[in-house]
Amino acid sequence: MQQHFEFEYQTKVDGEIILHLYDKGGIEQTVCMLDGVFAFILLDTANKKVFLGRDTYGVRPLFKAMTEDGFLAVCSEAKGLVNLKHSTTPFLKVEPFLPGHYEVLDLKPNGKVASVEMVKYHHCRDEPLHALYDNVEKLFPGFEIETVKNNLRILFDNAIKKRLMTDRRIGCLLSGGLDSSLVAATLLKQLKEAHVQYPLQTFAIGMEDSTDLLAARKVANHIGSEHHEVLFNSEEGIQVLDEVIFSLETYDITTVRASVGMYLVSKYIRKNTDSVVIFSGEGSDELTQGYIYFHKAPSPEKAEEESERLLKELYLFDVLRADRTTAAHGLELRVPFLDHRFSSYYLSLPPDMRIPKNGIEKHLLRETFEDSNLIPKDILWRPKEAFSDGITSVKNSWFRILQEYIEHQVDDAMMAAAAQKFPFNTPKTKEGYYYRQIFERHYPGRADWLTHYWMPRWINATDPSARTLAHYKAAAKA
Repeated sequence: MQQHFEFEYQTKVDGEIILHLYDKGGIEQTVCMLDGVFAFILLDTANKKVFLGRDTYGVRPLFKAMTEDGFLAVCSEAKGLVNLKHSTTPFLKVEPFLPGHYEVLDLKPNGKVASVEMVKYHHCRDEPLHALYDNVEKLFPGFEIETVKNNLRILFDNAIKKRLMTDRRIGCLLSGGLDSSLVAATLLKQLKEAHVQYPLQTFAIGMEDSTDLLAARKVANHIGSEHHEVLFNSEEGIQVLDEVIFSLETYDITTVRASVGMYLVSKYIRKNTDSVVIFSGEGSDELTQGYIYFHKAPSPEKAEEESERLLKELYLFDVLRADRTTAAHGLELRVPFLDHRFSSYYLSLPPDMRIPKNGIEKHLLRETFEDSNLIPKDILWRPKEAFSDGITSVKNSWFRILQEYIEHQVDDAMMAAAAQKFPFNTPKTKEGYYYRQIFERHYPGRADWLTHYWMPRWINATDPSARTLAHYKAAAKA
């Protein structure tokens, strides 16, 4: 695209492209042409306008606070705004800026602003405007299975290749599940092809004898990465809960649970290695219907609807976890599954192609790489483990250990008064109560940043952990 427009750059900063695109085609074209993750504020003093924009899935965070008289403050994390004082209001409302949107504001002579419009510039199913300018080979039309698999391989390869742009060392998180294994294997292949001199470092975290550690080791041996295993115990996990919730700015149960491992592995990467740009498999479960509860979807159309809902809410859950836990340690996350071209193509496929088949979720994605020998066959067909469950010993899962600890921190009287204390998103479990308490200590009165808890659909679940679903119980009996 840069060659196409022949812009003259004055810096090496990747954000400079925003200024050139805006100068050439205005705000709508700018956001539609950005193939990547971003959150920006753009000031056009000549035309007295201010613009805010955020990427399609909200991989990069953006918060804003605005008073009725037009005082505007923005920050990539809410913690930078919550303590601002303003004369007109004792409590400044801070809210996340919606992904896939841009906002136009008028800039007044006194430096205040007035909102003109909020625009949703991209729907996840639509092919992005920048597809006109990229150098992906031409895809084959039609939905014949071999055609689709071929197109998916081309787009996935390309999603990783375009994310290699960096001066800093690239590493990869590797849980030994399908998604991170495909990313790591393809990444290693691409780095070799690009003649990168350093070995790819892959990182796995878990407690001793965890299923993830064993699976990740197997993948690392298969692809030949320089593999690091980070072990943690339940005390370490419990100890970092406070800083994890402070970093995340949420009290959602699944998000907090799964963030502990990712926070600890990021801490390790920062302290012990020089890998800075970190690839990860986030977004795949939402895009390719990877959650176990998709087996219970009433129809392919309902599954498609649910997949799009999950993608729309990623910024509250999985990408929030992935971005904050890595950024807290100065690492830069890259998530190829959420590539515009790859995700919009996947979502354009007929709904019945994307549902679980033969009792296996993400069947199409697995089938796509069946003959590639990228990763070991048993990993390619390994069933879904939730990250917070896969990192722990099978005998006693991480969240059980956590719940035993919390049992002594939250008593029944506190639970009985939960609805009065927390009328919004009232915690139903002691674990939920404990996280909420920590959250309120850091961010009092800000519970509405989380619109609702993450929960599986179509089943009567009281706990969001995948391990408590029937799928696992059957395996445990076997």
